[in-house]
Amino acid sequence: MRIQTKITLLFFFISTTGLVLLHASIFYFVAEFNFEDFFERLEARVNLTAQINIYSDEKSVAYQEVRNKYLEKLSEEQDYIVKLDKNGNLPRKPVDAPQSFYNSIFKNGKSRYNEGNRFYAGSFFKTSRGNFLVIVSAADPYGFKELAELRKVLFVCFMVSIILAYIAGKIFSYYTISPVRSIIKSVKSISANNLHSRLPEVLGKDEIAELVLTFNNMLTRLETAFETQNNFVSNASHELRTPLTIITSETELLLSTDNLPEAIVRSGKNILSEAEKLNNILESLLGLAQSGFDGKKQNWQKIRVDELVWTVIDSVRKIEPDCNIDMDFESLPQNEAHMCTEGNTNLLHLAISNIVLNACKYSNNQLVTIKLSSENGRILLSVTDKGIGIPEQEQQHIFEPFFRASNTSEFEGYGIGLPLTLNIIRLHKGSIGIRSEERVGTEMMILLPVLQEKA
Repeated sequence: MRIQTKITLLFFFISTTGLVLLHASIFYFVAEFNFEDFFERLEARVNLTAQINIYSDEKSVAYQEVRNKYLEKLSEEQDYIVKLDKNGNLPRKPVDAPQSFYNSIFKNGKSRYNEGNRFYAGSFFKTSRGNFLVIVSAADPYGFKELAELRKVLFVCFMVSIILAYIAGKIFSYYTISPVRSIIKSVKSISANNLHSRLPEVLGKDEIAELVLTFNNMLTRLETAFETQNNFVSNASHELRTPLTIITSETELLLSTDNLPEAIVRSGKNILSEAEKLNNILESLLGLAQSGFDGKKQNWQKIRVDELVWTVIDSVRKIEPDCNIDMDFESLPQNEAHMCTEGNTNLLHLAISNIVLNACKYSNNQLVTIKLSSENGRILLSVTDKGIGIPEQEQQHIFEPFFRASNTSEFEGYGIGLPLTLNIIRLHKGSIGIRSEERVGTEMMILLPVLQEKA
């Protein structure tokens, strides 16, 4: 999941939680206010009922007049007046309410209770005529209707709010991640051939500015390392080839002398043979190093891979005359453009040659099949042999420099060809796959991108 999506969802979740709490609080406090207001109105009627019915004096008529003129009649309003017996006990329950309601009246002097839309307010009165319990009950349909309407309004507001919160989250995450997208775009444009490039500096001391600074510092270290490697390869190429050339020349001059003892001739030939091997190793190592860091597209051009493969086959047959190579044409695409890629012809020739030569060498010149096809914008080059194969547990190491499988002791090699091939293929934005079984054979698959012609 992308970070922008995570930020959007997190913002949406936090906003939704806040909106739920806000709307629930609004509904709760409005409901409490309505209930409190209605109970206060009931309690006022309890006091008026007591004044009118319990206290028989001249004020009772005035209270009755006030009630009739100024107090509205509540829905289903009913008054209950019960006189306690001499022992202070309640002879009967005037309303069907829980015992805790009556106990609270006797203990606190008054109490409230509601069941659904039915509300009860009661009070205890001590008079010269005795002790009385006065209860007034009524329904509050208008209050419940208001709460129902409020619930609908809050629900609509909540749905609109969460939609707006999601949109706000998208906008917020977009602008939050915008600097990161700019960094990614800039980083993608940096490769081995423009390591001198740097990300635009960001003003401020936030994490984005710190990230840009850290990445620029890393690029500086990489550029220094690449330049150091480049200088080493250049110097090594010059310094190592010179003594090798001298050794070879002096040995050949020595061997050209007449009447040399057999032992000296034999030693001289061994020196030439080992010098040639050392020169091959040196060339491979330099090629491996250069292919690993030289990202410049020197002499890159449009390449027909099928034609390149024929050139490779001719070259391999000159090196290994006894090799048995078969070209499979069945899967070739009808569109020739699907066989074209962009790259350096010499490097790709070297990479494919290494794989074909290995197939011939490790199969003792048994049949090697080369198959070309194209699918999903990729050129597929398959080289299959019937050789010794590679042990399964060692297949993950075959692209490591100087690694050789445990069953290759009878074959000459330095363990440099496949790492060099992998570097070259990666340089061309391709990949290599392998499928091998010991004593059955090996299939090497090279995937290269099809050249996209510009409109």
